[in-house]
Amino acid sequence: MQYQAKISREDGVYIVTFPDLPDVNTYGETLDDALKNAGEALNGALQADFGRGFTLPRPRPHKGRAYHAIPVAPHVAVAYQLRALRNGRSQSDIARTLGVSYQAVQKLENPRSTNPSLKTLEKIAETFGKRLDVSFA
Repeated sequence: MQYQAKISREDGVYIVTFPDLPDVNTYGETLDDALKNAGEALNGALQADFGRGFTLPRPRPHKGRAYHAIPVAPHVAVAYQLRALRNGRSQSDIARTLGVSYQAVQKLENPRSTNPSLKTLEKIAETFGKRLDVSFA
């Protein structure tokens, strides 16, 4: 999962905005700094928004030289995807279905503390009738 960052040069610095996430902005002295800061800003904002119960807007394609793909950190993406898979069911219900404690499900859905094993992710995918895809890009 990734979002497009629009990077423009203004007054000697690179300004970063996210068209799909208008409240996420940053800058950098160099393009490399701007791209690094974009990743930190994006993932920090998504972690904070997760804690407030926000849902992710669907990333839209943006074309042009000014746009750069910024990946969502895997631990953040997993937390959002797990919440979406629950589809309104309680964490307790999911814990019973998975055969784990309520606290384990809470931890899985918290982007600040999640660290699921591949076996756990496979079990979750199977439970929800999904396929787990893992890749190195």
